[in-house]
Amino acid sequence: MMRLQKYMSECGVASRRKSEELILKGEVYVNGKQITELGYQISSKDEVIVSGKEIRKEDKEYYLLYKPNKTVSSVKDEKGRTTVVDLIESKSKLFPVGRLDYDTSGLLLITNDGELSNILTHPKYEVERVYEVKIDGLIKTDEIKTLENGVLINGVKTKRCKIKLKKVDKKNKKSYLTVTLEEGKNHEVKNLFAYYGYKVLKLKRTKYAFLTLENLKMGEYRSLSIKEIRKLKSFKNQN
Repeated sequence: MMRLQKYMSECGVASRRKSEELILKGEVYVNGKQITELGYQISSKDEVIVSGKEIRKEDKEYYLLYKPNKTVSSVKDEKGRTTVVDLIESKSKLFPVGRLDYDTSGLLLITNDGELSNILTHPKYEVERVYEVKIDGLIKTDEIKTLENGVLINGVKTKRCKIKLKKVDKKNKKSYLTVTLEEGKNHEVKNLFAYYGYKVLKLKRTKYAFLTLENLKMGEYRSLSIKEIRKLKSFKNQN
């Protein structure tokens, strides 16, 4: 026996958190009965219908995608734009681990393993993310130090981070930096620099945990090795 939302995430429907939202919305039926309680237990013999479709466990798939700009980090898009899942050749119900903005490129994990997605996106596991950033303006050293120590954004103080100034283009008034974070809030990098009025002109994620974009061109992807998958799952035992 296992909880319904865990079974849904293991079937690749979505992360456990998103699966819980589907249950609360009344979109999940077990053996013809609508389920709206999060603690509901099921067995492998039960028929589970989500949004009108029966779900079953499938083999897990894990991909590292070099996300291009102008792609949406979701399974589908109401505006008909290309999603990151569209770029992967698979018949499984894949979804991205976390997200990158529409105009942001870089490393993004795609899988149908809801449990792993839940681990990697949970704040307590502090999975490291590294970004290359180009901003409009010449940032000051004291501003960098302040941002590294954490600032208040929408009433919440950001966690400590690492910011390295790589170079400045004084003629065109542009700064190029590397930012290392251990949290994955929406627009985190953009909001950091917006604190001092700087606009992010270009943003690319180059590293996620120990994974990099090595040997991949924009729009390309590869399957993760068994060793890489095990290493990612080991985050659960680090805290």
